[in-house]
Amino acid sequence: MHVADRMKTLGTETAFLVLAKARALEAKGKNIVHLEIGEPDFDTPANIKEAAKRGLDTGFTHYGPAPGLPELRKTIAEYSTKLLGQRFSPEQVVVTPGAKPIMFYTILACVNPGEEVIYPNPGFPIYESVINFVGARPIPLVLKEEKGFRFEVDDLEKLITPRTRMLIINTPQNPTGGILTKEDLQRIAELAVKNDLMVLSDEIYNRILYDGFQHTSISTFPGMAERTIILDGFSKTYAMTGWRMGWGIFPEPLVPAISQLQINCTSCTSSFSQVAGIEALTGPQGDVEKMVIEFKRRRDVIVEGLNSIPGFRCHKPLGAFYVFPNIKGTGKKSQELSEYLLNEAGVACLSGTAFGTSGEGYLRFSYANSVEKITTALERIRKAVS
Repeated sequence: MHVADRMKTLGTETAFLVLAKARALEAKGKNIVHLEIGEPDFDTPANIKEAAKRGLDTGFTHYGPAPGLPELRKTIAEYSTKLLGQRFSPEQVVVTPGAKPIMFYTILACVNPGEEVIYPNPGFPIYESVINFVGARPIPLVLKEEKGFRFEVDDLEKLITPRTRMLIINTPQNPTGGILTKEDLQRIAELAVKNDLMVLSDEIYNRILYDGFQHTSISTFPGMAERTIILDGFSKTYAMTGWRMGWGIFPEPLVPAISQLQINCTSCTSSFSQVAGIEALTGPQGDVEKMVIEFKRRRDVIVEGLNSIPGFRCHKPLGAFYVFPNIKGTGKKSQELSEYLLNEAGVACLSGTAFGTSGEGYLRFSYANSVEKITTALERIRKAVS
């Protein structure tokens, strides 16, 4: 079978590969604690599921407009205006099957072959994958453990060249749980305006925050509204990973191009799912608040536990539901240790190198699992490492 050469440039998301390996071991009778996949273990709130059922019963089973149902686009604009403190219009919103298409569509629509895109490393692997796929040049921006997995804005400035077209930022961040401060974002915004850069701002974890930290969107700084694409969605905040529904907020002149890509790729997003999305954003938010409180409890357990294991050093994150412990003290490479923990200890996690070359010496654990299972995993890791 002939496969096009361009497929050699396309990467993957290792979490799904490790999940498959873990499922195969479970099929053979091995007990596995799953800390590899970035998926809340909570069920989708009942009011959202009921809204989807009503959507099915009232005829939302047909094609909808490519950028999304008008009612949902309006709801997202109002929700984001309130959350981020910046006015957005429904005409800026495009609803997609999951949030990954926002990455694909944005980079396809805005970046030419040979142009440069700066992205966080370690970072979500699909950024680099798509940059390579469109023939652009990925420029890694190293996140530093000693800065709470932020990057030095001075380092960013040094990477900008006349070929730089776009900057990707992610706050709160996957895989580290790190955040960018308001001061960081102000300086980044000034560089973006000065150098005429588009910014893809991945804010999918913007409501999963701890210790009183408040999220700020880079779009709110002077000159940024017309050059920022905000990526957001339902999967993490509302435990709706299987619903496959995200959205982007774009400078309005970009929306026709993004809609055209949507037409060519998927036609539109599932209509009854969008009805559920309206309920998610406008209905009771108590389940979200309870989930974040529980995530904080789990964070504290896993950070304390990992820091008590010889060879591990774990930063306490301020957002998302991941920890990214330094494992250099074990003397093992990231991939080697992650495979050992899966096969010998029955703990599924990810090598830091799944998120870029700067992830060597780290592992990623998702604490989107119960305290009981996290505690079991910690006991297994301690025994395996010793």
